Amino acid sequence: MDAIENHMQKKVAEQERMAEVLVTGEQLRLRLHEEKIIKDRRHHLQTYPNCFVAKELTDWLIDHKEASDRETAVKLVQKLIDHSIIHHVCDEHKEFKDVKLLYRFRKDDGTFPLDNEVKVFMRGQRLYEKLMNSDNKVLQPREEEGVKYERTFIACEFIQWLIQEGEVMTRSEAEQLCRRLLEHGIIQHVSNKHHFVDSNLLYQFRMNFRRRRRLMELLSERSPSVPENYDSPFCLRKQSHDNKATSFLSVSPTKEIKIVSAVRRSSMSSSGSSGYFSSSPTLSTSPPVLCNPKSVLKKSVTPDELLTPGAPYMRKTLTIVGDAVGWGFVVRGSKPCYIQAVDPSGPAAAAGMKVCQFVISVNGLNVLHVDYKTVSNLILTGPRTIVMEVMEELDF
Repeated sequence: MDAIENHMQKKVAEQERMAEVLVTGEQLRLRLHEEKIIKDRRHHLQTYPNCFVAKELTDWLIDHKEASDRETAVKLVQKLIDHSIIHHVCDEHKEFKDVKLLYRFRKDDGTFPLDNEVKVFMRGQRLYEKLMNSDNKVLQPREEEGVKYERTFIACEFIQWLIQEGEVMTRSEAEQLCRRLLEHGIIQHVSNKHHFVDSNLLYQFRMNFRRRRRLMELLSERSPSVPENYDSPFCLRKQSHDNKATSFLSVSPTKEIKIVSAVRRSSMSSSGSSGYFSSSPTLSTSPPVLCNPKSVLKKSVTPDELLTPGAPYMRKTLTIVGDAVGWGFVVRGSKPCYIQAVDPSGPAAAAGMKVCQFVISVNGLNVLHVDYKTVSNLILTGPRTIVMEVMEELDF
């Protein structure tokens, strides 16, 4: 039984990785179209529609901080070629070359291979977008046994919605569709205890198709869906042109300056929750940062103390628009979480975030009684723009 379960878990993990590659590739394709990197090209008296020049794409990836150097950029595009998302216009080159050769997304010329797994994935993505774009209440946050889950639906209500939308004809057909979505890692029972059945059980979409993926995630060995052990994934900032990790400053209440090495999100350690960051030898040459940095708080504070009338704290609402590299802050602690560090050149600093602020809510969800891992997951699986309520101690 254990062998079968392990096999199924490995299969789902592989399908999740494939799905992430497909989503990341599609997001890249749309961005390149928007910025006119993809366009009709003429070569040797022949016009090739919807193409890009390999060297121009490499330049673009580096300019937009999607790759730290040309070698990494080539590896990223090769990953997309290996998954049949991109190909040379004449299929003469199986390896991506950083030269003036023409390549194209298979979605742009109708050669994208639609096997059963891809069809199920695309069906799941379409249903997710349809739910997100509609006014129905099928997909929403819900609680079960005191735990709050995002993007959830009740099985029987979802089946009824599928029938109403003309996606299926019968409840039996809808149940079979949902079973396939579950087997391919697109949906799951919230506590992963049940297969899909037409019932009042609570399920959720495992994948947030709208989360903006970073290409560097494609080079990560583990599934990049929702990191479980990140200490904080938000202080990611761009690397310098000499391929050395940059640094940002964290100012404590005593005005001491602490240097914290910043590395990319995909290079962070996932081996445990005790570490702060660890450098990946493939992405950065900087030394690893010491584990468990000292808290910047002068004293610990409880949620009740923060919310007590007349308490010396001021509530602020911050709207932070993440850039191509991250949001630019570090969250630590538990019940409540607090801001450990802020990149002075990042989006969070521009929005008014400061060290020692306590996190009250994220995108309307109260997080006073959760730990930094939960806050991290909320932000990573949410939209690029986050709205955070924080409490800041008043100076007297």
